[in-house]
Amino acid sequence: MSETRNTDAVRLHRELDEIWHTPRGLQRLAAVNHTILGRRFIIAAFVFFSIGGILSMLIRAQLATPNTAFVGPEVYNQIFTMHGTVMMFLFAIPMFEGFAIYLLPKLLGARDLAFPRLTALGFYCYIFGGSILIVAMLAGVAPDSGWFMYTPLSSSAYTPGINADVWLLGITFVEISAISAAIEITVTILKMRAPGMSLDRMPIFAWYLLVTAGMMLIGFPPLILGSILLELERAFDLPFFDPTRGGDSLLWQHLFWLFGHPEVYIIFLPAAGAVSTIIPVFAQRELMGYRAVIVAIIAVAFLSFGLWVHHMFTVGIPHLALAFFSAASALVAIPTAVQIFAWLATLAHGRPRFDVPMLYIFGFLFVFVLGGLTGVMLAMVPFNWQVHDSYFVVAHLHYVLVGGFVFPMLAAAYYWLPHVTGRLTMHKISVPAFWLIFVGFNMTFFMMHLTGLRGMPRRVHTYPSGVGWDWLNLVSSIGGFILTMGFALILIDVILQFRFGKPYRRNPWGARTLEWAQPNPPPSYNFASLPLVDRRGDMLDPHEIGNELAAGNGYLGFTRNGWQETLGVDMTTGRPDQTIVLPNRTFLPLYTAIAIGTFVLCLLFKFYWLSLLPLAITLVLCLAWTKVTGLRHDHGELDIGNGMHAPPHYEADGPPSWWGMVFLLACNGTLYASLIFAVFFLWLVAPGWPPAELVKTGLVLPLMTAIAVIGAALLSRMAVAANARGGGALPLLLASAGAHVVTVGLLVYLIATALPEPTSHAYAATAFVTLAYTALHCALGIVFALFGAWRAMTGFVSARRSLDLRIGKLWHDYTALTGVVGIALILVMPLVVAIQGAGQ
Repeated sequence: MSETRNTDAVRLHRELDEIWHTPRGLQRLAAVNHTILGRRFIIAAFVFFSIGGILSMLIRAQLATPNTAFVGPEVYNQIFTMHGTVMMFLFAIPMFEGFAIYLLPKLLGARDLAFPRLTALGFYCYIFGGSILIVAMLAGVAPDSGWFMYTPLSSSAYTPGINADVWLLGITFVEISAISAAIEITVTILKMRAPGMSLDRMPIFAWYLLVTAGMMLIGFPPLILGSILLELERAFDLPFFDPTRGGDSLLWQHLFWLFGHPEVYIIFLPAAGAVSTIIPVFAQRELMGYRAVIVAIIAVAFLSFGLWVHHMFTVGIPHLALAFFSAASALVAIPTAVQIFAWLATLAHGRPRFDVPMLYIFGFLFVFVLGGLTGVMLAMVPFNWQVHDSYFVVAHLHYVLVGGFVFPMLAAAYYWLPHVTGRLTMHKISVPAFWLIFVGFNMTFFMMHLTGLRGMPRRVHTYPSGVGWDWLNLVSSIGGFILTMGFALILIDVILQFRFGKPYRRNPWGARTLEWAQPNPPPSYNFASLPLVDRRGDMLDPHEIGNELAAGNGYLGFTRNGWQETLGVDMTTGRPDQTIVLPNRTFLPLYTAIAIGTFVLCLLFKFYWLSLLPLAITLVLCLAWTKVTGLRHDHGELDIGNGMHAPPHYEADGPPSWWGMVFLLACNGTLYASLIFAVFFLWLVAPGWPPAELVKTGLVLPLMTAIAVIGAALLSRMAVAANARGGGALPLLLASAGAHVVTVGLLVYLIATALPEPTSHAYAATAFVTLAYTALHCALGIVFALFGAWRAMTGFVSARRSLDLRIGKLWHDYTALTGVVGIALILVMPLVVAIQGAGQ
C-alpha cells in the first residue's frame, strides 16, 4: 500500500511539473511563474542598488574635501538626482516587490499569484523604465532637478532639455510595475490563501504586505498625476505650475509628498514584516502581541497619509496647519513603538539563538530607533525651520530608510537565501561583512547630523574650507567606502553560498511558516496539494505538513484538463469558494511592455502623432490576453479533494479578476481625487483666480453629456441583469457602447467650443484635463462594451459565466460617477465665480 502511494505521489509531481514548468532558453522570456519573476525582481533591484551605490561613492568623493573639482556642478546635479531616483524608485520598492512575489504564494499555501501575466508585465515595465533612466545618465542627459523634481526648477523655462522628461516619463513607466504589484499582492492575499486560513490566521508578514499594497494603491496615484501634469506643461505649455497664468509651483510639492511620505512607510513596513517573521523564529516563540501589531500596522498606514506637509514647513503654511501636521508627525511614532516593543517582548520571553540574520536585526533596531528620534525632532516646527534643507535631513533620511529597510532586508536575505539556493550560508565572511556595513554606515551618516547642525546645506556640489565641515565630510566619505566594502563582501558571500554552501532538505531554521514545508528547491507548482490550515499561519509544523502535501493528501492533489489550478477562498473565513484556473506562460507581457516602452519613447522624443501607433498596438495586445481566458460551457461544482467542491472562478461571485478591477478603480479613483484636489488647491491658493475668461457652456450641453454617460452605465447594468435571467445581453451592450460614443462626441465638442484656450490659464488647463479624463474613460468604455458583446456572441457568457460583463459594469459605473463629478465641477466653478463677483 505504501509503495502504491509513493508511486502515485511521484506521478502527481511529474504531471504537475509538466503543466507548471517553464522550459529554459527563449521560453524563459515567456515565464509567468512567481518564483522565477520574484528572483528576477530581486536580482534587478540589486543591480540598480549597485548603480545607486556607485553614484553615492561619486558624491562622497566629490564632497570628501572642500573646493573639489572632481565633477562640475552640472554633472553633480545629475549624479545626486539619479542616486536618489535609483534608490527610491528602482531599488527599494522593487526589492520589496521581489520578496513579496517570490514568497507570498508559498507563505499562503497557494500555487501562484492571482495574475501571473500581470507580474511579468510589471517586471518588464520596471526593467525598461529603469533602463531609460540609466541610458539617459550614460548619455549625459539624466534628470538634474533632484529626485523630487521641484517646480519651477524642473519646468521647461529652467530645464529646457529632455532631462526632466526622462524622469517624468521613465518613473511613470516604472510606476506601472508598482501599481500592478500592489493589485497582485492585495488580491492574492485576500482571495488565494490556503483553505482554513482566515484573516486572523494569516502569518504576520502577509498582514504587512496587505497593508503596504493598499498604501501603494492610494499613495502612488498623486505622483503619477503630478508627473502627467508637469509633462503636459513641459510638452504643451499647460500652466498648472506657472504662477503667472494661475498655476502654483507648490501644487507639485503637495502632489509629490502626498506620495513621498507614505512611500517611506511603504518601504519600511515590508521590512518590519520581515523582522516580525524572523524574530519569533530565532526567539523560539510566537510573536508577542500579534493583534496589537496588526492594529499598529494599520494605524501607521492611516497616519502616514496625514503627514506630507511636514516636508513643507518652510513654504508658508498657516500656523494652524503647522500645528496639526507637527502633532500628526509625532503621533506616528506611537504605532511604530508598539511594533518595536512587541519585538523586544518576543525576545525577552523567548530563548534567543543568534545567527547572521539576528545581527542585522539588532543593527536595524539600533539605527532605526536613532532615525526615529531625529524624525521626532524634525516634526517640531521650530527645530525643522533651523535644519530644513541641511545635511541633518539627509542623515535622518538615511537612518530611517537604510536602518528601516536595508538592514531588515539583509536579515531577510540571509534568512530566506537557503530557500532560494537550497544551501546554507558558510558564515566565514558574513559576520565581517555585517560589521563593515554597520560601522561604515554610522561613520557616513552620523557625521552628517553634525554637518547639518553646523549649517551645511544639502544639494551643493562643493563647499569652502574653514567653516568646520572639512573633517566631518572626510570621515563621512571614508565611512562610505567602508560601507561599500561591506556590501561587496555580501555579494561574494552569496556567490560562495550558491557554489559551496552545504545542501539541506527542509526548514534549516526551525521556522513554523508554510514556505518551509516545500521541498528544496521549491517546485514550479509550490505544493503537490494544498494544505488545510487550522491555526495561525506562523504556528505550523512544516515537516509534518510538507510530507502530507507531497503525498497529495491535501486539496487539489491531482491534475485536471492540463489546467494550472489553485484555490480561491472567502476573504474573511478562508473557506474554499472557487477553483482558480491560471494562465500558462506567454510572450504577451513582453510584447505589451515593448509596445508601452515604444509609446513612452515617442513621447520622450516629441513624436506625439507617431505615439498613437504603439498606443493602439498596446490596446490590441491587451485584448489578445483574453484569448486563453474564459470557458465556453458551464462546469458547475468541481471536485477539489477532501470531499469538497467549488466552481471554476469564471462562475464564482467574487473571482480574483473582478476584485482586481475593483482595486484598479480604487487606484484610479485616487488619481482622480488628486486631480480634483489640484483644481480646488489652485482655485483657493493660486494667484490670478478667478480668470478673466470662464467656461461658457450653458446647461443643455453638460446635462446631455451627463445623461449620456449615466445612460451607458445603466445599459451595462441592464445587460448584466438580462444575462442573469438568461435573456439577451447583446443589444444592451451595443447600446451602452453607442451611449459612450455619444458621450465622447459631446465631450470633444465641449472641449473645442466651450473651453478657453488651455494654455491661457490654469483654470482652462484643469478644465481641459478633467473633461479629457472622462473622454478617455468613455473611449475605454466603448472597448469594454464591445468586448462584452463579442464574448457573448462567441459563447463565453452565460447566466453562470457573466464575469466579463460584471467587470465591464464596474468600469461603466466608475466612468459615470467620475464623469458626472467632472461635468458638475466645470459647471459649478463659473457659477460660484459669478456669485462671488456679484457679491463684491
